[in-house]
Amino acid sequence: MAGIFQEFKQFAIKGNVMDLAVGVIIGGAFSTIVNSIVKDLITPIVGTVTGDIDFSNKFVRLGHIPATYKGNPDSYKDLQSAGVAVFGYGSFATVVLNFLILAFIVFLLVKFINKLRELEATKEEAPAAPAAPPEDVLLLREIRDELKDQRQRA
Repeated sequence: MAGIFQEFKQFAIKGNVMDLAVGVIIGGAFSTIVNSIVKDLITPIVGTVTGDIDFSNKFVRLGHIPATYKGNPDSYKDLQSAGVAVFGYGSFATVVLNFLILAFIVFLLVKFINKLRELEATKEEAPAAPAAPPEDVLLLREIRDELKDQRQRA
């Protein structure tokens, strides 16, 4: 039994598990941002272009409205709350739009990070060219080479 706890402890403290946990938390926060983008920015623009159509309230009623129903028969949420079968294509379209925006933002984020990694890799791969030796070192080398030539001639 102690072996299982030890294995679990090692699994839980590995970097991948912590990275996953951070990713899930950030993903949840990101989802809220994307929902706001769709609800507060994109939907009003689309509504203006299409004549103020509220996509979240677009549905087809499949079931019968009960006789005791007191809500608005044109409200998707009211009908859904009353247990009436409704085909909510507008709500589904909103969720799909949220997903596409989120997927596009994640794509851009991954692309940006990959570009940064490429830049770092090229910096590491290409060592800096050695600096040119100072002029006095070059002069000393010439003198050395000249002395070698004189010894060989003699």
